[in-house]
Amino acid sequence: MKLFERTVKMVLATCLAIIVADLLNLKFSTSAGIIALLSLLDTRQYSLKIARDRLISFILSFMLAYSIFLVFGFGLFAFTLYLVITIPLLYYLKIESGLVPITVLVSHLLTLKSLNPSVLLNEALIFVIGTGFALLLNTYMTSNSGQIKTYQKDIEKRLKEILFQLEASLLAEKDSVIEVLVQELEFELEQALKMVYRESDNQVFQQTNYQVHYFEMRRNQVRLLKQIVKISQNIKEKNRESVLLAHFIHETASQLSEKNPAVTLLDDIASLLQTYRQRELPKTRLEFENRAQLFQLLQDLENFIREKTEFYQEYHDLP
Repeated sequence: MKLFERTVKMVLATCLAIIVADLLNLKFSTSAGIIALLSLLDTRQYSLKIARDRLISFILSFMLAYSIFLVFGFGLFAFTLYLVITIPLLYYLKIESGLVPITVLVSHLLTLKSLNPSVLLNEALIFVIGTGFALLLNTYMTSNSGQIKTYQKDIEKRLKEILFQLEASLLAEKDSVIEVLVQELEFELEQALKMVYRESDNQVFQQTNYQVHYFEMRRNQVRLLKQIVKISQNIKEKNRESVLLAHFIHETASQLSEKNPAVTLLDDIASLLQTYRQRELPKTRLEFENRAQLFQLLQDLENFIREKTEFYQEYHDLP
């Protein structure tokens, strides 16, 4: 949630909660605004979870407070006993998010020194109004779908660029900036995933994991690509195998897109592996090491492509 959006929502939720509490002539009406302020969180799902946790906290805490104040009266000892029991209980149940706002409401009972139904109703309404306005304001969330699409296109473009650079590196002995490009791509992927997970958490009813899985798939590919780049730097000799592999990497880059199933590339890898096996055995240590590096690189490239084919098989029916 952007700072401007967060500020507007917090101000509106707080003020509206206080106004409604005042219209209902509730005591401690400002507490409704504070609860609204504390309940307005980054995503819809998280806001709903916290609202649920605080509702459970409210019920348990007021049952305990009612019993303790009824037996021990409205003194510091009773309030201390309430805290001694409530704090570990809420933490044990993992609903501690309700501890502070609900304790504020319980303190009102201590201030009024009353357990009358009207007083309990007053606190319940303050809780409902504050939480309700927070949830109401969070029904609107700015969509980041446009930015996510931009990330998607840019990441595919960067992946292609790295693969083409890798092809050039295998065809000619020259330094390249592949490692820097991979680091930049990793950073952008992490930024994209943070945004995608936030967007996913804002989908309460019609949630799809497509975008999450898409960017996770690309992240797995980048991890494999780091290994491929590292191996390519250990290839000391250019030969027919490295040329064939470079051409295959070029074809992989050309077919790299969201909607491409990449199945034919797996067939091409099988053919290339067969070609490697039919070649003469290496005669020198350098040739042996070179062949081993190329074989490992090809296997990693196969896993790179398989990441995409498995993703496509799971989601190809989606529009």
